[in-house]
Amino acid sequence: MTPVILLAADRKSAEVTDWAARVGWVVGLLLFVALVYWLMREGWKWRGTLQSDLPELPTAPSAPGAARLTMTGRYHGSTTAGQWLDRIVAHGLGTRSRVELTLTDAGLDVVRPGASDFFIPVGALREAVLGKGIAGKVLTEGGLLVVTWEHGGRLIDSGFRSDHAAEHGAWVDAINSMINKSETEGAR
Repeated sequence: MTPVILLAADRKSAEVTDWAARVGWVVGLLLFVALVYWLMREGWKWRGTLQSDLPELPTAPSAPGAARLTMTGRYHGSTTAGQWLDRIVAHGLGTRSRVELTLTDAGLDVVRPGASDFFIPVGALREAVLGKGIAGKVLTEGGLLVVTWEHGGRLIDSGFRSDHAAEHGAWVDAINSMINKSETEGAR
């Protein structure tokens, strides 16, 4: 048994961790992450300042009429029409949230718990299509309801995803038929 004891006595102890250096690296990393988040926040605020010419969002009329369609799901944001990466953040349009959509004869009522609600009058609606992506959210083909509308002289795409994606087709048909009907009546 003596040789085993001698071997154990010859072993070196494990080196002691240099805690000052380790703490310094952790603090440095945390400061770097905080800087990155601060820069992202400043960029978001700057984008809102650049889009400050966008007028206040319309609110739903007191009597919008009977609901044609209703849907619950997610609001994924709004972008400049045709530019799915150019997010609009003014007036809370860049805030992702839950959504309750109601389509009436007066237009599209967008109710967002925890974020600003808005209303898209039927005269402002331009098109509804099935898309696959908007401002940092990419889904399968047809997984996103994209509604194009005009506000303040600017065309805007807003992306919605229903809790039941099979509903999207009915929404596209209903909104586009409302637009066609509105254009036909306006031409008379």
